Amino acid sequence: MTFNDILKESWLSISGNKIRSFLTILGIIIGVMAVVIMMSVGDAVQKQITDQFSALGTNTIMIRAGASQSAGVRTFAGMQTLTIQDAEAIGSLPDVEYITPLRTMGVMVIAGNRNWGTTAAAAYPAYQYIQNIEMERGAFFDNQAVRNASTYVVLGPTVSKELELGADPVGQVIRLNGVPLVVIGVTKEKGGAGMSNSDDMIFLPITTLQKRINSSRFPNSVPQIVLKLRAGADNALAVEQITQLLRERHRLKDDARDDFQITDMKQVMDTMNTVTGFLKMLLMAIASVSLLVGSIGIMNMMLVSVAERTREIGIRKAIGARESHITIQFLSESVVISFMGSLIGFILGLVLSQTVLPSVMDMSVPLSVWSVVLSIAVALVVGVASGVMPARKAAKLNPIDALRYE
Repeated sequence: MTFNDILKESWLSISGNKIRSFLTILGIIIGVMAVVIMMSVGDAVQKQITDQFSALGTNTIMIRAGASQSAGVRTFAGMQTLTIQDAEAIGSLPDVEYITPLRTMGVMVIAGNRNWGTTAAAAYPAYQYIQNIEMERGAFFDNQAVRNASTYVVLGPTVSKELELGADPVGQVIRLNGVPLVVIGVTKEKGGAGMSNSDDMIFLPITTLQKRINSSRFPNSVPQIVLKLRAGADNALAVEQITQLLRERHRLKDDARDDFQITDMKQVMDTMNTVTGFLKMLLMAIASVSLLVGSIGIMNMMLVSVAERTREIGIRKAIGARESHITIQFLSESVVISFMGSLIGFILGLVLSQTVLPSVMDMSVPLSVWSVVLSIAVALVVGVASGVMPARKAAKLNPIDALRYE
C-alpha cells in the first residue's frame, strides 16, 4: 500500500464512527491546548519579571539600613545606620558609576483644587540614570539643587495628568505638606516596569525633603542607597567591597552582624529566573495530565476498533497481508487522530493565548516557538505510543480465529 492508500484507509476508518472519533480527538485537543496556554502563561510571567529587573538594571545594587530579620526579629530596627556620607564613600569605589542616597514615601500633592496621592522619591541627580528615566519636558534637578535644597520637583506623567496641569506643566507650582514646589520637568511615559511605576511618582532633591518638607533630627541619615556599576563590573566583587567599606565605616567588630542589607539585582534576577523556570515546569506537568488522558482515550478507541474489526483483519491476512501491513494500518490511524487533535489544539491554544490571555493577565504574551515543536512532537509521540499496543494486538491475530469471529 502506498502512503496515500494508508491515509485514505485511516480516514475511512476514523470517519466511520464520527462521534467516537470526535470525542477521542477532543481529548487530545484539550490536552495540547492546555499545554500551549500553560507554556504561554509561563513565558509571559518570566518575560514580565525579566523586563522589570532589566528596566532597573542587573548591574544595580541596593543597600538598606538595618540588619536582616532573624527569627522574626530585626536587629538595629529603627536605627539610622546609613548616611549620605556612606553613599559618597561608596561612590569612590572604582566599579561604581552612579550612586544616590534614596528616601521614598507616600505623599499627597496639591495643585489648585486638585490633589493626588503618589510616591515621592528624594535622591541625587544620579537617580535619573540609575532608573533610566528620560525627560519629556524640562529637565531633572542638578547637584546645585541638592546643595541648595531647592524647592524643585519633577513629575511623572500620571501625576501631571491627574493634577490637570495642562500640556506644559513646567514652571507651575504644586504643594507638598504645605511647601510650594516648582515643577521643572515631566518624565517620559515608561509604564509599570521596574520595582515601581515611575510614571506615578514625583522626584525631588533629598535635601529638600529632609530639610524643608520632612524635617528630621538626623538630616544626613537615609534608609536606602542605590548604585549602578560600570559595564563589565563583577557584581559579587563589588558587593564584597561595599560590605567591607561599610563595616569599617560603621566600626563593626568581626563577630558583629552587618547593620545594613545589600541586594544585588543580578543575583535576584537569576533567582527569579530559576523560580519561574520551575513554575513553567509545574504548569507543563499539570497540563500534561490532560494530554495523558487524551492518549489513553486514543488507545482505548484503537483497542475497541481492533475488537470490532477482527473479521476484517482475518480477511486481510488471509489474502496476503503481512503483520507489518496490519501494524502500519492501525498505527497510522492512531497518528492521524493524534495529529488532528494536536493541530486543532495548537490553533485554539495559540488564538486564546494571543487574544484572551493578554487582556486577562494585563501583560503581553510572547509567541513561543516551542509550542509549534511541541504540537508536532505530541502528534507523533502520542499517536505512536497510543497505537503500538492495539496495532501489535491486531497484527498477532490468528487469521483462522479472526475469520471465525462473529
